[in-house]
Amino acid sequence: MVAAKKTDIRALDLPQLQQHLVAMQQPAFRAKQIYQWLWEKSATSFEQMSNLSKDLRKALDDAFAINAVQVNNSQFSNDHTIKNTFRLADGNIVEGVLIPLEDRMTACVSSQVGCSLTCKFCATGYMDRKRNLNADEIYDQVVLIDKQAKQNYNNPLTNIVYMGMGEPLLNYANVLRSIERITAPDGLNMSYKRITVSTAGIAKMIKKLGDDGAKFNLALSLHAANDEKRNEIMPINEANSLKSLADALKYYFAKTKNPVTYEYIVFNHFNDEISDAMDLAKFCKHIPCKVNLIEYNPISFADFTNAEGDKIDAFSNYLKSQGINTNIRRSRGKDIDAACGQLAVKEETSKLVP
Repeated sequence: MVAAKKTDIRALDLPQLQQHLVAMQQPAFRAKQIYQWLWEKSATSFEQMSNLSKDLRKALDDAFAINAVQVNNSQFSNDHTIKNTFRLADGNIVEGVLIPLEDRMTACVSSQVGCSLTCKFCATGYMDRKRNLNADEIYDQVVLIDKQAKQNYNNPLTNIVYMGMGEPLLNYANVLRSIERITAPDGLNMSYKRITVSTAGIAKMIKKLGDDGAKFNLALSLHAANDEKRNEIMPINEANSLKSLADALKYYFAKTKNPVTYEYIVFNHFNDEISDAMDLAKFCKHIPCKVNLIEYNPISFADFTNAEGDKIDAFSNYLKSQGINTNIRRSRGKDIDAACGQLAVKEETSKLVP
């Protein structure tokens, strides 16, 4: 006989878990205790649930699975960035990064195994999308990176960015569920305002965020503010033009009143001229926003390189002259596989080499 597959217990909400407990002839209040272990205390085994009887712990272990994510490999940069690959219960690999700064500890987490968007400058874009991550797999990345922050720098996480592998808005339900568990009082109890979801630009899903009253921060990976250039590096722009994105962002802002951040990698001899800055400044007029100019971490798959420092400074100064709140984000982890997807690609490739 084939053994019955165990139910993923963290895929259940509290009422569903209560129904399972009643079916197991257990009092419904036990569900709250188990829920607390899973989401407040981040238990990875039923054996850790010390206020439950041994018989109940065994019954839970027989019926349910906690598909805990594990740290597979970590790289430590000279600038104190920690780049991780995480191994999922099914053996797939995703990435997460701890970015420590003087005033904050930021976790960068993944939302998909691989990515389907094929952005030309991104290592993840050269991987196939294997599947979406479940909400608990995203949650686990946050928990594991928080542990690293405390162990290595004696400080807890302060911020979370969904800027790792994958397109978060193509895993909409699980991303929002993970944020709910991270922010809930009976979860990790973090603030929505400390969470940023970054999208490559899917107009209809940006509008859905508006309809759903998203409380977290939204960032748009823009990287070019004219359609011809953006089509060249981000094929998704062909179906989500800058006009459609502008319309979606206006709708989102009207619903939420949340300003948006535009992420703009400044590539050498591609989008680093003042004329490009002028295009970006025009796009910024649609809604309240700020711009992060990002230094590029080159990857072996692509020919792009980082713009010269004086070009980035001139670009920034022009935007500021137009009244646009602009920050330059210096590259982190240059001495390790810091670009999104690099380490996961390396580890997946190594499996193929005898």
